[in-house]
Amino acid sequence: MPSYELRSGGDVKNKKQSVADLKYRRLTELNARLKEDLDRPRVKVSEAALSLINYCNNTRDFMVPSVWGQVDKREDPYAPQQQGGCCAVM
Repeated sequence: MPSYELRSGGDVKNKKQSVADLKYRRLTELNARLKEDLDRPRVKVSEAALSLINYCNNTRDFMVPSVWGQVDKREDPYAPQQQGGCCAVM
């Protein structure tokens, strides 16, 4: 028959205490993260929508010529770039 040893009761109490400390530390960290989220500056949806509308009305989009008209090739960032620069790589 195998022989069994008796454990001291203090070990279980220490484990319970360390588990409780771990849970407390996790909750404290979560609480700190939530407070940081709460302190983050917010923008109202109506303000964000108005800002987006203003940007779209005031910024030319070269990909929509039906709205903004034809674009000169020198101004078009999407036009293919001319080859042949001032130097050659060897």
